[in-house]
Amino acid sequence: MPHWLQLTLDSLPTLLWAALIFTVPLTLLSFAFGLFVGLVAALVRLFGPKPLVAVVRFYVWIFRGTPLLVQLFLIFYGLPSVGILLDAFSAALIGFTLNIGAYTSEIIRAVIGSVPKGQWEAAYSIGMTWGQAMRRTILPQAGRVAVPPLSNTFISLVKDTSLAAAITVPEMFQAAQRIVATTYEPLILYVEAAALYLALSSVLSALQTRLEKRLNRYGGFLEARS
Repeated sequence: MPHWLQLTLDSLPTLLWAALIFTVPLTLLSFAFGLFVGLVAALVRLFGPKPLVAVVRFYVWIFRGTPLLVQLFLIFYGLPSVGILLDAFSAALIGFTLNIGAYTSEIIRAVIGSVPKGQWEAAYSIGMTWGQAMRRTILPQAGRVAVPPLSNTFISLVKDTSLAAAITVPEMFQAAQRIVATTYEPLILYVEAAALYLALSSVLSALQTRLEKRLNRYGGFLEARS
């Protein structure tokens, strides 16, 4: 058996275990919390009082305007200087959550704003409160439009979790780095890690396509093409 193939097979269980224990949970938790933060931020931007709107705009400006890696370094290495100590996974989770929250808030704000004003008026005309109109009429329509950009954000997050290796989170990419440190075979190990990220992204892209087709089953561009 060729040396590169043997090394790939030997290292595969370690990389898959790191992905299962750290990469996947970090991705799912960060996206779930980030989506909640983004929803709250979007609602504040659209309907909140001016002081809160200014705070949210500042938050979005900071996290969209600075590199994610720098944000992770500030949280993990910078906060201890002011007495806030976080383990690597918690720091990565906070960093990814705040970053995803900033980006998803703009997506959610845009799709809620795209719902026609007549939908609000129709909801109010049958006696719905603002909250009921939001839950039963506006968010379902906005959610359908938001699926493609939110799915793209989620897929990007899967790849971005590799940055957590820089703050010592033992996720899949750092597992590859540790094997490289003992085998001195960076090309083989990094290609293998890249292939695993590509496989995850491809599966998620296929699921995204199926979800979009399902949401468009009552009409639209995707159905017209099929």
